[in-house]
Amino acid sequence: MLTVLGMAKAVADSNNDNQGGFATDSSGITGFSHMHDSGTGGASSLGNFPLFANPGCPGDDINQCVYRFQNRSVSFSNQTLVAQPGYFSIDLATGIKGEATVTNHTALYRFTFPKDATTAPMVFADLIDLPQSRTNGTASVDPDSGRISGSGTFSPSFGIGSYDLHFCADFSGADIYDTGVFVNDRAGNEPKTVHTLNDGVNDNESLSAGAFVRFKAGTSSVIARVGLSFISVDQACSNAEREIAKFDFDSTKKAAQDVWRKKLSVISIDSTGVSADVQKVFWSGAYRAMLSPQDYTGENPLWNSTEPYYDSYYCIWDSYRSIHQLLTIVDPVSQSLMIRSLIDIYRHEGYLPDCRMSLCKGYTQGGSNADVLIAEAYLKNVTDIDWKTAYEAVVKDAEVQPANWAVEGRGGLTSWKSLGYIPTDDFDPYGQGLLTRSVSRTVEYAYNDYCIASLAKALGHSNDYHKYIKRATNWQNMFDANTTSLGYTGFLQIKYANGTWGYQDPQLCTPLLGFPDCYLNPGGHETYEGSLWLYTFYVPQDMASLVTTLGGRDKFVDRLTYFHNSGLLYVGDEQAFLTVYLFHYAGRPGLSAKQAHTYIPSQFNTSVSGIPGNDDSGAMGSFSTLSMMGLWPIHGQDVYLINPPFFKEVNVTHGVTGNVATIRNVNFDPTYESIYIQNVTRNGKTWTKNWIEHDFFEKGGVLEITTGGAESSWGTAAEDLPPSLASYTF
Repeated sequence: MLTVLGMAKAVADSNNDNQGGFATDSSGITGFSHMHDSGTGGASSLGNFPLFANPGCPGDDINQCVYRFQNRSVSFSNQTLVAQPGYFSIDLATGIKGEATVTNHTALYRFTFPKDATTAPMVFADLIDLPQSRTNGTASVDPDSGRISGSGTFSPSFGIGSYDLHFCADFSGADIYDTGVFVNDRAGNEPKTVHTLNDGVNDNESLSAGAFVRFKAGTSSVIARVGLSFISVDQACSNAEREIAKFDFDSTKKAAQDVWRKKLSVISIDSTGVSADVQKVFWSGAYRAMLSPQDYTGENPLWNSTEPYYDSYYCIWDSYRSIHQLLTIVDPVSQSLMIRSLIDIYRHEGYLPDCRMSLCKGYTQGGSNADVLIAEAYLKNVTDIDWKTAYEAVVKDAEVQPANWAVEGRGGLTSWKSLGYIPTDDFDPYGQGLLTRSVSRTVEYAYNDYCIASLAKALGHSNDYHKYIKRATNWQNMFDANTTSLGYTGFLQIKYANGTWGYQDPQLCTPLLGFPDCYLNPGGHETYEGSLWLYTFYVPQDMASLVTTLGGRDKFVDRLTYFHNSGLLYVGDEQAFLTVYLFHYAGRPGLSAKQAHTYIPSQFNTSVSGIPGNDDSGAMGSFSTLSMMGLWPIHGQDVYLINPPFFKEVNVTHGVTGNVATIRNVNFDPTYESIYIQNVTRNGKTWTKNWIEHDFFEKGGVLEITTGGAESSWGTAAEDLPPSLASYTF
């Protein structure tokens, strides 16, 4: 069965800005590779064993061709670019048209050569990956069939360890002229196998190697089929032979696009009056949010299991805020398989991951945020989960510190349990990790424990519920009522183990001050990818207390408005998402709608820079799509904040029940001036709460939202605000 979450994700690789393979503002193409992670930050990922096609070597001399990655880049025309779900095409300056489509474990390419070429066209496979991390590699070519196969050992782009990957490339549609291998920019017809190894002298910068096939002069096109496997070359070949038996490019493309149409068809919109650009933002966001995590079931060499195995959780710190919430709505079956995969990783690795890619453990950026996804899955009735083991896993995160908490679990648990916060000068001889991010880890640990408490309550573990709900209030232990910034008083602040306060400028790590400095590094600041301004707002479990702590409703709204309008906030990082909608908790849902319409389309649009920051496997896409649907999910909770959709109507078909949930904007204004909710009905009955639960998607029904040009009293009363540990006092 073909799925959109499969391993193979084929595209041309550009020579810079290539985390996901291709970028329109790059200057050249270095090959077509078969696996990618979408929109990641930091180093590039995957892109192993690229195929490079050329119309022929000058004078038909194989030593006159250019093989090395650093030298072979070919320019292209964006005017010829076609990028669709399930299909990619680009014309190169060499006169070659490259097209790509996929099945689950196999990439299929069609290379069309110039009609007037008089030399033997060539396709070669390079033992390289996008981050140039290869340590060992082998490629062989069969002189009779032209099959190129091989293996390599590579490093993940944001984690520890290494992984082995295998490929099997077959060609159809042309007669073979000759075959051979190359090393750097020299090639020969013998031998038929080339090896690279980690010799301490050469690396990918100084040693390029692979195998080639040349086809007879006059060849018009070649179909290249590349099977992939983490298990073996034999399995890579069998994957390809099983999934694409006939080398039929057009039917394979059609099958891939049919799968995407079916996947996206669970959402429909009434786009009357809406510009094509706005629609592109909506649909491209939904598409990108469905690319990862990727289904590697049957391709995990690390352990034997009958459970699904998903990879490219890149990273849960990014995806737990919106990607999995969108998947739970539009594809609950896949979300169930992903949760089961996380639990099975716990069974065999000992901890839930907070990031994972290419069979490797990825770096933990904050809390143990798989806890959030598991609790939310239970609350939203995601089925077929082993809840006993799931609960065991989240409790271990909260109670048992791993030896290396840089890649799993939590650090500083002794201080967390005894002091109720992570001290900036934490003494932690019980495990290893970056002794930074004390503030951001504290607020994330507090929310992780809140989610564990919610799951404990649902499963009947009353003692655990009381323990973890108490820990959920630990954010208060790092709130300093005396810290000031830009005319506002009271912020989270760094704190030492003896209870005294330190100082970090609340503006630090904002676009206004030291913005690039707060990423994963050993000498970093005490907040991660964000400021004290930002993290002070992160109390989704107890917003009523936070509103009170920050001076009450009016002062909270004033501060939050300033935060958005002053340049302090960068919406291209995932922690920013929730702040767009926090006005709901202060009884001003209209301001949430206003803020969402400010960022869409000013930051989210169809320009080259229209995805702010890294897409992080679709995080930015899920933000824009969920925002435009009109129901913003609070991660880890059964809560959706109600906002007017960006369309006259949005319909979502539940993937299990088949019921249709309709969000209808009764007085829809395509100029987006009348965006303030006046009243709401659910299935014809008055609905005053400014939030709704997941059963709306499961049961289906109609949520009718009437909008106007000014804020109203709808959703403003204390009893209509979203759940909070404390009661609202206004």
